[in-house]
Amino acid sequence: MKPIHRIHSRTAVLSDENIDTDRIIPARFLTTTERSDLGKHCFQDWRYTHDGGDNPDFPLNQPAARGCAILVAGRNFGCGSSREHAPWALLDYGIQAVLCSEIADIFRGNALKNGLLAIVLEQAEHRWLLQNPGIELSIDVREQTIRLPDGGYIRFQLEPFARHCLLNGVDQLGFLLQHAAAITHYEHDQEKAA
Repeated sequence: MKPIHRIHSRTAVLSDENIDTDRIIPARFLTTTERSDLGKHCFQDWRYTHDGGDNPDFPLNQPAARGCAILVAGRNFGCGSSREHAPWALLDYGIQAVLCSEIADIFRGNALKNGLLAIVLEQAEHRWLLQNPGIELSIDVREQTIRLPDGGYIRFQLEPFARHCLLNGVDQLGFLLQHAAAITHYEHDQEKAA
């Protein structure tokens, strides 16, 4: 996982509510444990027509959405079944942050563990971002702020451990492995005390 300090990008908007994990990455693509190559299947059944061409009605296929790393999504994003493939697919597609007023807890946990910044906003802030697609935002993970085009900012909260892992580019296992010597020392002390 790469450290994440700042993300600067235009926003793309998917205003539909209740976008579930099966819509993000359909179950038929869950046969791999590799994180790469899932981006081409991200939003597969929504993004493409039945003959495999780009669906012109899919918001992320619009020219203004190309290259956007910040997704402003409709309420209750990531609901449905738990699958780490959903944040993997979004990251491989090029999305680095999802902003929403309500993000499913399991999806949010999976996202943060895998380096996808999932930010819950107040409803008024979320509504404003939905109504203003394509604006440039700067997200600062350390400061937990989103800088707006007019110089104002939105504050957001991250659980301290998730924030630490994002800033340092480590997942939970990587964090534990960083402390392997201390864990071994503790276990050795416990064996001697027993």
